[in-house]
Amino acid sequence: MADMSLRLPNSSFRAVLNLGGGPASTLELPARFGIPELDMEWEEDTRTSGLYISVPDGQLHLSASEEGIQYHFHGDDGEHRDSSPWPGRDTTRLIAWASALTSAVHALMPTLLEDIEEAAAWHDAGYTLYVCSTEPAQLDLLEVEIEGEILTLPWLGAGNVDQEHVEGENHPVALLWSPTEDEDPRTPIARAWLDPSGEPATAALPGVDWAAIGLPVDEVLSWLEGTYLNNHVIPDAATALVQAALERMGGLDSPVD
Repeated sequence: MADMSLRLPNSSFRAVLNLGGGPASTLELPARFGIPELDMEWEEDTRTSGLYISVPDGQLHLSASEEGIQYHFHGDDGEHRDSSPWPGRDTTRLIAWASALTSAVHALMPTLLEDIEEAAAWHDAGYTLYVCSTEPAQLDLLEVEIEGEILTLPWLGAGNVDQEHVEGENHPVALLWSPTEDEDPRTPIARAWLDPSGEPATAALPGVDWAAIGLPVDEVLSWLEGTYLNNHVIPDAATALVQAALERMGGLDSPVD
């Protein structure tokens, strides 16, 4: 198992961003949804914004482009659904709120994501405050607490490794390996995922020549668990700032004094 005693302390970070002058949506989100897990993306080729809303019993995914806003549903297992997993009135109010938020996000893209990525880089460099570059505008101050990562060594085995998402439930990731550092890792040697309690689990794949890998299987799995937690479970600065920005734009939090 990963040594949790080697986890770095949490840190606080402030970012001043242009979020459009205040909450983009004045619509009230039904109480049953609480504070959803929120994420956004920008697809440069199609000039499309994506907004992802996840609550314990389902998901709503929206996209915005010149053609307007589209949406679809997923169940609590992540599977696509043809209909909403929630009652009709709650669904109607959720879609109205989410559509307003998606429209506001799209109006700020891709600058908003670029600013957040730059702010995250400032945090990683050890700074505690980021201020975006902008023309005169009403700006928002966000304060986030960023969880400390687990201290892990670089890969000490032979060759090179990488991780990639694979199909399946509970956020599975494959550890890929190549015998030399010049090759792209393509051979799966182990997997990591979240168990039902939300804790990471790992397993070696059959038929692996661990002598060629250059590390014992238990050391590989311990290393994989730590890097899986850092890369796929513990929110980084960019993830924390995206959540905070969307909460502010959606009227789900209060401005920082």
